[in-house]
Amino acid sequence: MTDPDESARSLQEQVGVMHRNTLVDRMGIEITEASPERVVGTMPVEGNIQPYGLLHGGASCVLAETLGSTGAALHAGPGRIAVGVEISATHHRSATSGLVTGVATRVHGGRTLATYEIEITDDRGRRVCSSRLTCMLRDT
Repeated sequence: MTDPDESARSLQEQVGVMHRNTLVDRMGIEITEASPERVVGTMPVEGNIQPYGLLHGGASCVLAETLGSTGAALHAGPGRIAVGVEISATHHRSATSGLVTGVATRVHGGRTLATYEIEITDDRGRRVCSSRLTCMLRDT
């Protein structure tokens, strides 16, 4: 019988390897939980700001797409890939320090498309951004 904690660690390692030497690495994004239904990750505000010292809206989109695409890839399964085809984001408030946390929740998981809603919050639990990502699922 497989230990669920061991399976989760193995999945975390696979996700970490998948993102090594990519934009995800550069932006300091860390995936803390990953399954086809839900992906959670953090990103530092420092280093991902715009000239006014606020979290860059594009950085929020990178976090959202990273989390949603990871979930979609896990949903697609071995021998398939997930490619983002549409993302939208509403920026509710700024963040100036600390970490932001994103939670991607699957709202549709089909054979050819997967859609995730992503909520990004600051260290105080306040919503910074709401995003929605749709990925096309393809054979490799």
